[in-house]
Amino acid sequence: MGLSIKVPGRICFFGDHQDYLGLPVIAGTIDRFLYIEAEAIQDHYFEMTLLDTSEQIRIPLDTPTVDTPPHNYFESGLTFLRQKGAVFTQGYSLRIKSDIPINAGLSSSSALVVGWLRFLLNVQQNIPQPSNAVLGHWAYEVEVLAFKQPGGLMDQYTIAQGGLLYIDTDSQQSHPLPLPTCHWVVAESGVEKKTLTVLKNAREWQQKALQAVVAKEPQFQLQQSTTADYSRFLQAIPDSLHAHWYASIYNYDITQKAHQEFLREADPNTLGTLINAHQHILSNHIQNTPKALVHMLDSANDAGALGSKIIGSGGGGCMVSLVTESNQERVIDAYMKAGAKKAYRITLTAGHE
Repeated sequence: MGLSIKVPGRICFFGDHQDYLGLPVIAGTIDRFLYIEAEAIQDHYFEMTLLDTSEQIRIPLDTPTVDTPPHNYFESGLTFLRQKGAVFTQGYSLRIKSDIPINAGLSSSSALVVGWLRFLLNVQQNIPQPSNAVLGHWAYEVEVLAFKQPGGLMDQYTIAQGGLLYIDTDSQQSHPLPLPTCHWVVAESGVEKKTLTVLKNAREWQQKALQAVVAKEPQFQLQQSTTADYSRFLQAIPDSLHAHWYASIYNYDITQKAHQEFLREADPNTLGTLINAHQHILSNHIQNTPKALVHMLDSANDAGALGSKIIGSGGGGCMVSLVTESNQERVIDAYMKAGAKKAYRITLTAGHE
């Protein structure tokens, strides 16, 4: 018996470095995919062949569910579902490949986790199939919480549900947004991301700034803040944290404005202006954008992109530009001339049914 699964990558358009603060994000799935092809075998194990890295992993079906840290996402996902009551009796050989670039900001790891859980849920006994929203939370537990990583839940929620989503990470609720009639270009910088370092620092510094504010005004809630709160609490915050306090307040404001824009027939020029404002904060306040990528982003905008930003945690990885149909190729060419490894058109994909 064979089984095929296809899982998309994702782009965060607004709200980078906000989900771990309980603030909303806007993210969408794109037409770059991870593929799993599985065939039943006689042996009592799952054997995964990762074609892109030539790696092989074998996990016995009866791997003990003891309280030891998992070595990889495959062990983590299997243990998680077994602890929920899933029973696995049939071995499988899996071939996994992806056209989502690895460690580049398009969530290749979260696509792998969601795809692996979808596979396991299809071949297990006892657990009813969860909703896509629940699956996203399970993937977050398997990928982030199990490994005590500093990331948020945006990647897993978006990939599991698909489409363009507004995710309220405080309530862990989300709702789909209309797919805008926009044109997009993604560029792979060729610079490897520094995910854990960037996330850890940005999270720690923004949370320290928030703690200083709450110490002065215990009733303060970031989810109810306005841009006026930046100046209002500035003296309560150490100088070294001013930039990250600014990022917390103003990125939230930008995300709220983008949300309203997506709810109506989004104007590409307005979205582009908001994307550039978001990137300005990422570059100058979160400081997650290396100079080489700043040069590439500037080159894309000079070639006619309406707005351009880094994708994901930063330190390297991919970039996205909002373009017009007429200047897509010019922007692609500009990225390549500025040193990008690859640049190509992408489209947003619809949500799962």
